[in-house]
Amino acid sequence: MNTVAVVLQKPEQIVLTQLDMSPPGEEDVVVEVEWSGISSGTERLLWSGSMPPFPGMGYPLVPGYESVGRVSIAGPRSGRQVGDHVFVPGARCFGDVKGLFGGAASRVVVPGSRVVSVDANLGEKGVLLALAATAYHAIQGGVHPDLIVGHGVLGRLLARITVALGREAPLVWERNPDRHDGAIGYRVTSPDDDHQHRFHGIYDVSGDGKLLDMLIARLAPRGEIVLAGFYTEPLSFSFPPAFMKEARIRVAAEWQPGDLAGVKQLIADRRLSLDGLITHRHDATDAVAAYRTAFTDPHCLKMILDWRVCS
Repeated sequence: MNTVAVVLQKPEQIVLTQLDMSPPGEEDVVVEVEWSGISSGTERLLWSGSMPPFPGMGYPLVPGYESVGRVSIAGPRSGRQVGDHVFVPGARCFGDVKGLFGGAASRVVVPGSRVVSVDANLGEKGVLLALAATAYHAIQGGVHPDLIVGHGVLGRLLARITVALGREAPLVWERNPDRHDGAIGYRVTSPDDDHQHRFHGIYDVSGDGKLLDMLIARLAPRGEIVLAGFYTEPLSFSFPPAFMKEARIRVAAEWQPGDLAGVKQLIADRRLSLDGLITHRHDATDAVAAYRTAFTDPHCLKMILDWRVCS
């Protein structure tokens, strides 16, 4: 069995090629991928070569952890049925090519326990479930946000989920005026135009560790800063202001299955919309151009690959 996959051979070198796959076992499913998302955060770091080392990290590798598709083969102990529509958070079925993420392929073999059933009516928007679950996980871990730093896809999802959970609408800081639009039920402004200094929950999704001192200065006493982005450089901050405010700093890690279930429920209840977050689309055959656009075009919020052309 084989697949067509995006392979990052080394930093800034992407190819679309055919790979052999591991044969499915009794607990596995084969998923025909319909769409996959490109992460402008994690995958950009892989592409640029600046990703900090992780177990299983290396090149060549198949990127991607935001895929949706249909089960074409279901092992007798997989817990799935042929025809199920599922979300795939990645796969490791490519032999010598690393699958630290492994979702950017036309077909994958993955344990049935790793995939999550999704409503087929979501279509391409199903690729956003991982980011939505990441935002949900961050919010569930502590103080809800009243300030979000960054109005990319993750920042928008953090704001939308906060509103969907019935909390007071947060303020969002965004320096790029081209990203001020798209707010649903909350307000976006430049930090230079906002002078509040008593935020109880500040969620940073900018990935810019140099902002910590400024954020601490805006924090209310005993407030919390949540690092919900990804940081490649060591973080530091001036201790006295943090000490005086008894500041808390929390790192939001990877989403868990319960977070995805929570997001799915918000969507089913029509409290959370995923509309307007996907801005760019390419056929998977144009993957090289798609990745470059996703990583270099500031107008690109979310790029998806359409794998149906490879079926």
